[in-house]
Amino acid sequence: MTRLDLSRRTLMAGAGALAAASSLDLPFGIAPAHAQGAPVNQNPGFYRYKVGDITVTAINDGFARRPLEGFVRNAELADVKKAMEQAYLPSDALSITFTTLAIQAGGKLTLIDTGNGDSGAPTSGAWQKNFRAAGFDPKDVSSVVFSHFHGDHINGFRLKDGTAMFPNAEVMVPAAEWAFWMDDAKMNAAPDAMKGAFAGVRRVFGPVAKDVKQFEAGKEILPGITAVAAPGHTPGHTVFAVASGSGKLMIMSDTTNHPALFVRNPDWSAVFDMDGPQAAATRRKLLDMVSAEKMQVAFYHAPFPATGHIAKDGNGFELVPVQWSSAI
Repeated sequence: MTRLDLSRRTLMAGAGALAAASSLDLPFGIAPAHAQGAPVNQNPGFYRYKVGDITVTAINDGFARRPLEGFVRNAELADVKKAMEQAYLPSDALSITFTTLAIQAGGKLTLIDTGNGDSGAPTSGAWQKNFRAAGFDPKDVSSVVFSHFHGDHINGFRLKDGTAMFPNAEVMVPAAEWAFWMDDAKMNAAPDAMKGAFAGVRRVFGPVAKDVKQFEAGKEILPGITAVAAPGHTPGHTVFAVASGSGKLMIMSDTTNHPALFVRNPDWSAVFDMDGPQAAATRRKLLDMVSAEKMQVAFYHAPFPATGHIAKDGNGFELVPVQWSSAI
């Protein structure tokens, strides 16, 4: 048999050897993870990269699992499962990750969204731990910028007991988003399923409402950070173009949920998109733009560290992850 003649028998023999090896004693008295009967936590989830002179740190807030059925509103479940299988992902449920960004520029620390806080699923809510592991302190945050008002983006700003997490930070929000969620008439007319979301927005922002700074799309809201309107997911959903020197990054917020589904199939609409057709049109427009301009992108719901580039692929696109680096 040549070195390349790998038969099924050879592979099965190798698998048997691995199984036998797994029964041997491990060094330092460490038992295999599966034998310990408890989840094994990963290392702290933060990752730094540069955009020109700006340092961006991705802060992971864990994940939440959601059944696939009903997740994509305008696609057959069989097609969604096929897309998951093509991405080597489970075909029964999707693990939706959460990744916020901390931006260091000009001696200031700015956050883009704040994660789930202590209101998330059992597998999320890791943001504070990861933020501090990255060497940050909440009191040093100068600005908190929100892309939109869904709970997984705003609840980390104020804990369930009312504690404000960033005592020295200015709060910046899209004007269109504020106008929608803080409108009493819209809240009263909303279906029962949405009333909790309206209440959550008011819980988070009510105590600081008079100090909230509203910004318009198309303007530089902080040095090097420009707001870009991206409606559909929510009425005031906003993405952010970050520029420094020759470096360019588009913070895509929730333009897509998991890229394996919505970057590859940009016309699909997630159940969270409030206006599905508008969200799809926004998604395709932004993906076309960042692909043509070769901008680096950062996603809220992509696999950590949730950054890369977008390449055209037939009628859809492909996320090309950045190469992980141990230094910046």
